[in-house]
Amino acid sequence: MLRLGSVLKFIPFPLIVGFTSGIALIIFSTQVNDALGLGITGMPAGFLEKWGVYFSHQGPVNLWSLGITALTILIVMLAKRFTGKIPGAFIALIVTTLLVSLMKLPVATIETVFGSIPSDFSFEIPAIDPSNIPKYFAPAFTIAFLGAIESLLSAVVADGMIGANHRSNTELIAQGIANIISPIAGGIPATGAIARTVTNIKTGGRSPIAGITHAITILMIMLFLGNYAKLIPMPCLAGILIVISYDMSEWRSFRAILRGSKYDIAILLTTFFLTVLVDLSVAIQVGIVISALLFMQRMSTSSEVIKADTDADMIENYSFVPDSIEVYEISGPFFFAAARKYREVLKNTRESSKIIIIRMRHVSFIDTTGIQNFREIIRDLQSSGKKVLLSGVRPEVLEELEKSRLAFMVGKANIFSHFDFAVEKAMKMAGELEKPKHHAK
Repeated sequence: MLRLGSVLKFIPFPLIVGFTSGIALIIFSTQVNDALGLGITGMPAGFLEKWGVYFSHQGPVNLWSLGITALTILIVMLAKRFTGKIPGAFIALIVTTLLVSLMKLPVATIETVFGSIPSDFSFEIPAIDPSNIPKYFAPAFTIAFLGAIESLLSAVVADGMIGANHRSNTELIAQGIANIISPIAGGIPATGAIARTVTNIKTGGRSPIAGITHAITILMIMLFLGNYAKLIPMPCLAGILIVISYDMSEWRSFRAILRGSKYDIAILLTTFFLTVLVDLSVAIQVGIVISALLFMQRMSTSSEVIKADTDADMIENYSFVPDSIEVYEISGPFFFAAARKYREVLKNTRESSKIIIIRMRHVSFIDTTGIQNFREIIRDLQSSGKKVLLSGVRPEVLEELEKSRLAFMVGKANIFSHFDFAVEKAMKMAGELEKPKHHAK
């Protein structure tokens, strides 16, 4: 409802790759127990702790579980090559479930690990303790934010595959409504998923009808086929999720970013390691903050104030320029990260100069800090007896100058849309059209 879907589009690509690659590694780590049939219970949630348990485990590997996992991966990979209509994961589920059930293989199944699958559901309002409401905000925001990122990322991937354009805010409204209703029916938060989206498109799905069909199919399986679904072997699910984690790993993009700029590498690795070692929400929050800080640092570095060569700038219209005129050009946004640098340069004008022309054609925006520093710059120049002229001010920047009364401080008659008009006014103000300083070459 806040239309934040448009904002989420500005999340940098290295952050998304680091996040999804980290999730892929986490998914893979959670499947090792079932894939190898280790039978470990009470598995810790932490990544390092989980692998510590794996390496310290003294029990044998269940070769039947390892075989089912390998068979599942093989079927999924081969299905991508030989059939485009039936997902390999579905084929693997049917084949391995029949194999385990008919041969009575000693591997874990959904039933042995989780119990029976319920064949009905009921609506019930969850109990909410009002005293705990403040504690709900952080996890609720985190879940909503992560769900939004994952869903919109899936939508972007789908757009690229089918040549469409999704409506990000509509996607989030629909997902929000679904996730409000879901817990009333005993469900958990859901998001769009890249792996399922890609599989869906590759098997012919092109519209929301595919998602509706998917939901109805899952519901029918739960209501009428639960007794069969509970026989699905856990190594099969592990094999499917291992393939999904590989598809999600973005290892090609990961490698490409590592060859890029140090800024992108910093965002990528920070997000990746925080996702794996700390927490998903921490990774996203820190990643966005670091991305913003590095962006501001890069913008401030690329922004500069240049003292113009007045002969070169004015030679087209005038054959000489008086000493009293000095020209500076601001290149880049006039925002808080660069405002002080602009001030330091502009205050070092020549004593002989009486008229300062500040070209602002490359200033795309100005923020509150920029306005405050600009006001101090103009005040310092005017207090030393200098006149300030502005040229090439963009309409949106001029609007901000007018709102802050800076336009009236400079004088609206001294603000020009084109540099030539500012030069003409400066020459008249200097009153030195007939006193040459440099002759044209």
